[in-house]
Amino acid sequence: MSTEESSVAPNNLTAFQELKDFVFGPASNVHLPDRVQATVTTQQNQGEILVGWIQLTLVLIFGTLYILAPKTSAPEAFHSVPWALGLYFVFTVTRLVAAYRTALPPWLLMISIVMDMGLLMVLIWSFHIQYDQPASFYLKAPTMLYVFIFIALRALRFDSRYVLMAGTAAMVGWLALVFYVIYSDPQDPMITRNYVEYLTSNSILIGAEVDKLLSIALVTLVLAVAIYRGERMMRRAAVTQTAAKDLSRFVPQAIADHITHAEHTIQAGDGESKVATVLFTDIEGFSTLSEKMTPPELVATLNDYFGAIHDIVYRHGGVISQYQGDAMLITFNTVRSDENHAENAVKVAIDIRALTRQQSFGNGTMLKTRCGINTGEMTVGAVGAAEQLIFTVHGDEVNVAARLEQLNKEYGSYILISGSTWSRVKELFPCKHVSEVVVRGRTSPTEVYTVEG
Repeated sequence: MSTEESSVAPNNLTAFQELKDFVFGPASNVHLPDRVQATVTTQQNQGEILVGWIQLTLVLIFGTLYILAPKTSAPEAFHSVPWALGLYFVFTVTRLVAAYRTALPPWLLMISIVMDMGLLMVLIWSFHIQYDQPASFYLKAPTMLYVFIFIALRALRFDSRYVLMAGTAAMVGWLALVFYVIYSDPQDPMITRNYVEYLTSNSILIGAEVDKLLSIALVTLVLAVAIYRGERMMRRAAVTQTAAKDLSRFVPQAIADHITHAEHTIQAGDGESKVATVLFTDIEGFSTLSEKMTPPELVATLNDYFGAIHDIVYRHGGVISQYQGDAMLITFNTVRSDENHAENAVKVAIDIRALTRQQSFGNGTMLKTRCGINTGEMTVGAVGAAEQLIFTVHGDEVNVAARLEQLNKEYGSYILISGSTWSRVKELFPCKHVSEVVVRGRTSPTEVYTVEG
């Protein structure tokens, strides 16, 4: 193969794939997890039950219309319509009961769809006998419109295969009815090319029957394509939703909600300035404690500890934005609005102090936690590379909180707050002035307070 021929083939494949994606929508190549596939299957089975109830309703409507319609045939003549309706009623009820008891296999559904259309065609065919008319009489029966209802019902299953099967069965059935009319009386096929004669007599117009077949085919194809596109979209959405739900366990729910509800895709550097409160925590002497534990014991202890802290933070409206070893960055009034952010941050610190005094973690390990709290204007947003971001807070006020947490070592305390936080909570908690500290990177001193109690 020449170079030109080899380059044309990939281009043709690309063009075909683009056309396919344009018609059917982008493919979802990700395998659905079993739990998601089970949910989809359950919904499809419920759709089949709904189809059964609607078809049962249609049978009852057919029966009611037949009872109310005037009868032109002799009373002693054979009435085929009640038999066709009765057979279809029994078949519909049987399938509905089966759908309730168990999921119907695909092969059985395919057969039942063919039987649906077959019974409907038999019902239409029987009209010429019921009303003692030539066979062409039934081709003009308005009951033919129910063919489109039966095809549309298959869309409730949300599987394009069954729509295509219903449409194919309808076309084959209607072709059979047309051929029966043409060949039932070889001496008089009753074919005309006069449209007026077609409308005012029992003659048939081949073009009209072709139009009906084309209409059935087009409706079937449009519905099948729409369902196939919807199915692809549903699968992509299901995978995305499942991934988001699973990943939300690794990202705070408040941050996940903020990202998913954003008006546009969040990019690196996107953020907003807010007056918020941050709380840094760190376990006192954790390095020494971890040396005495095996890795499984260490993980069990931290999981127990983090779980207890999470409950406290969640109760007071905070968000654990980051875990850094045994340390945590907890934010208030960042992704979740909170007018009392300073107060709630101090409440969390007090509850953590009380918890660690009363409760052990893991295999009976006592952990003392140091907390540093600061309130001020900071940037809330995404930082990192374009392909991997972290949603956090950053700014000078965040650094102050981190520095206050470290200062607990020097003052032998477990909760230190800045003057800006103290000014918001001084009427609520007993606080004691500790000192003024020039935080690294700042020139002006920061007032430091400890929360007593």
